[in-house]
Amino acid sequence: MKIPTTLKHKPVVVSENYEQVDGRLAGNTDAKGLSLGLAQWNDRGKVDISAKVWRYTGEKWSRQSEELPLHRVLDLSILICRSLAHFREAYRYEDLYDPQNPVIDRVGLQGDAMTVSICTENEKIKQDIKLFQQALSEDDEMISERLSTLAKLLKEMGY
Repeated sequence: MKIPTTLKHKPVVVSENYEQVDGRLAGNTDAKGLSLGLAQWNDRGKVDISAKVWRYTGEKWSRQSEELPLHRVLDLSILICRSLAHFREAYRYEDLYDPQNPVIDRVGLQGDAMTVSICTENEKIKQDIKLFQQALSEDDEMISERLSTLAKLLKEMGY
């Protein structure tokens, strides 16, 4: 299925077969494609690049399609990596984190730091963190494959 090019997000680089590789949803997902392109929120004279997940309901392109600035996609990747690192060692804690110090890390970005922490405001964090860890464990092979691919690509690029 071809990603639309007549909407506000203007695709430049696309993956139009994303439905075939969308993790556990592969082959049965409404996420039909990914694109990098010119952001829909661009103002006259200002151009931003965004990443977009294109969803299709079977009848029309969905309003639930997501568009994110590239730096946010990378920030989410950083958050994922720090979370995975935490959960590799989380068994050391009775509740899978230290309630006295829920901060996992502070990742330096642009003169400040992104704080990565367990959401202690979640009233059901004890149950939810166990479910989260279980889901990470069940998806380990799929996530690891993508991280290995990303690591290889970053290394090829000199990072």
